[in-house]
Amino acid sequence: MAYSSKSPWVVHYDASSCNGCDIEILAALCPGYDAERFGVVNTGNPKHADIFLVTGSVNERNAPIVKQIYDQMVEPKVVVACGICACSGGIFHDCYNIIGGVDKVIPVDVYAPGCAVRPESIIDAVVEATAILDKKAEALAKARREGA
Repeated sequence: MAYSSKSPWVVHYDASSCNGCDIEILAALCPGYDAERFGVVNTGNPKHADIFLVTGSVNERNAPIVKQIYDQMVEPKVVVACGICACSGGIFHDCYNIIGGVDKVIPVDVYAPGCAVRPESIIDAVVEATAILDKKAEALAKARREGA
């Protein structure tokens, strides 16, 4: 485990979900499932976050906000789509204003499907995201060494 993934900070955004997945994310971060045992810390500031947890399907109104939060995060960063709505638009995919899943707006690294996604799946996705975070940190460090 590299330095960057020893204590990954996550920022969570609800992109128009039914709140089922949001409740499950909070459950995963609370003592019942205790994601903090892996060093996961929830933050409200995207500039401090390593992992971006997104729930809900992306629509015309929140797409710029999702993009803005993603752009505010410092490299390396990882995006986790939590729930089937964030993965593909879910049951709302045919609605007039729905663009689709989060991957229609920003690149997604890990998908955690489910309706509602289980806390165990969220923890698995975050652990997978930390491995991806390590790889991205190594690639970034290598690019900086070669460019310097």
